[in-house]
Amino acid sequence: MIFGNTQNLKEYTLPDAILECFQYAREHDLKSYEKGSHEIDGKRLFVNIAEYETVEAEKRFWEAHREYLDIHLMLDGTEQIDLNFIENMDVKDYVPEDDFLPMEGRKNSSVVLGRNDFLICYPSDGHRTAVAAEKSETIKKAIFKVHI
Repeated sequence: MIFGNTQNLKEYTLPDAILECFQYAREHDLKSYEKGSHEIDGKRLFVNIAEYETVEAEKRFWEAHREYLDIHLMLDGTEQIDLNFIENMDVKDYVPEDDFLPMEGRKNSSVVLGRNDFLICYPSDGHRTAVAAEKSETIKKAIFKVHI
């Protein structure tokens, strides 16, 4: 996983497909996008716009993905994302049609995303999203999905 802020992108050595997501974000007003999935380059690259209320961690679920990596880019609000490596978790049955690997377990760390912060999650990175950082609030973020 990689946690950072878009103002520091020059500090990272990132693959072209990930840099393409950040370029797309610079060139498009993602805050004006409606909730839902937006195609960029077919199944290779798309962005999901999410808008929801953050809640207590106990009300959320753990997940990972095998076919896509996630780039969570915060557009508005503050969200905590809990993290652990999938080898530390109780992994459930993979749902291939949704690229969804459910799991249960405990966090070993968290990040708090504010405006322009990002978190890149690879297939080994279990994550629990939509957790309230200090208090529940409505957030809006872009989740780029990059086929790997």
